[in-house]
Amino acid sequence: MNVCVVGLWHLGSVTAACLASGGHQVVGLDFDIETIHNLQDGKAPISEPGLDDMIQSQLKEGQLQFTTDIKTALSEAEIIWVTYDTPVDDEDRADVDFVVQRIERLLPDIMGGALVLISSQLPVGTTSRLEKNYSELYPNKPITFAYSPENLRLGKSISVFTQPDRVVVGTRSDKDRDRVTELLAPFTDRIELMSVESAEMTKHALNSFLAVSVTFANEIATLCEQVDADAKEVERGLKSEARIGPKAYLSPGGAFAGGTLARDISFLSNIGKEYGQETHLLSSVRTSNNVHKQWVQRKLQSMGSLNGKRVAIWGLTYKAGTNTLRRSNSVELCLWLAEQNAVVQAYDPSIDRLPNDLAQKISLSKTALDALSKASILVVSTEWPEFQTITADNIDSHLEKPVIIDVNRFLVKTVGNDPRFSYIVVGGISSKH
Repeated sequence: MNVCVVGLWHLGSVTAACLASGGHQVVGLDFDIETIHNLQDGKAPISEPGLDDMIQSQLKEGQLQFTTDIKTALSEAEIIWVTYDTPVDDEDRADVDFVVQRIERLLPDIMGGALVLISSQLPVGTTSRLEKNYSELYPNKPITFAYSPENLRLGKSISVFTQPDRVVVGTRSDKDRDRVTELLAPFTDRIELMSVESAEMTKHALNSFLAVSVTFANEIATLCEQVDADAKEVERGLKSEARIGPKAYLSPGGAFAGGTLARDISFLSNIGKEYGQETHLLSSVRTSNNVHKQWVQRKLQSMGSLNGKRVAIWGLTYKAGTNTLRRSNSVELCLWLAEQNAVVQAYDPSIDRLPNDLAQKISLSKTALDALSKASILVVSTEWPEFQTITADNIDSHLEKPVIIDVNRFLVKTVGNDPRFSYIVVGGISSKH
């Protein structure tokens, strides 16, 4: 099929490359010239394992091309897949108009009979709004709209796209269902077909459920700390219950970050306000999560003054497998430590240079062990596999005082039972020696 993928950041660059690898003829469209030039050279706009190689391969095969020109991109497109990453501000408010305006910019050049498939995170009802606006502007050139919520995960996006558990798609007609089925045939036949509005709501509900699960687990974990219970053992008790299951988001650990889950919580809360429907549970999730974001800070404060103390931070990015610093809990922690006049020594395998504002407040070490030099405390912030290859002996020989704060128990096999360390984890009985 001839497909145009519009909006080429994380979601779009993965979608375009994977579709091309599945045999479709794909044109990627974005209005940022630098992004397009980099993609034409085979370099994705964001770090994602295997993505650069896939883009380069499909460019060479002639299955994939990139452009900033709307007419070129849409001239033969049977399906226009909208993949803009919806911007979110620091208060978790989504810039919906950013995406809607870019879709509307395409409308004059979309050929009649084409299908616009939207995957950007937008509030339920947005697709209907676009349909109405289009039908009023172009009554003699019918096109159709569908919605399929994105389901990628940073660091695992290619496998999630090409081997999905299932794909949710909302359409208006049997014809569009058939077209989407053909589009996804190289990857899966497990397609959950439903109405457009149900598909939009499914994305909100899914992310909100995950957010509720994370905050529930963390509130239980903080209570476990007070009564000498181990939240990991409680987690095992919950997941072995048939009504819950082993894949539930119930691991004690860090607060959710990045804006994705919070964005859908905000969408649903706003819908509730619009229709006068109270959302007591959903409205409390963000408050709980924000309190839990300060868990490391509270542990650090309990150790006395941080003035002049050297604190090592392993990991700065929002998530392992990426180079994204925006909305990173680790970065927020570093800035807070700097305000406490601590000396922050950070290391991240994907970051070789810090933004100017951050570089003025923390130092970037060349290796994980360099970051430990003369440090009184190690905080494990991002779960890079590299950190699990470092031995307890190496950590002990470089860290001045054997205190490790590890929110997600990432180093539990390395130092969890080592009597040389004070190992502090969310929801655990801290090992202090």
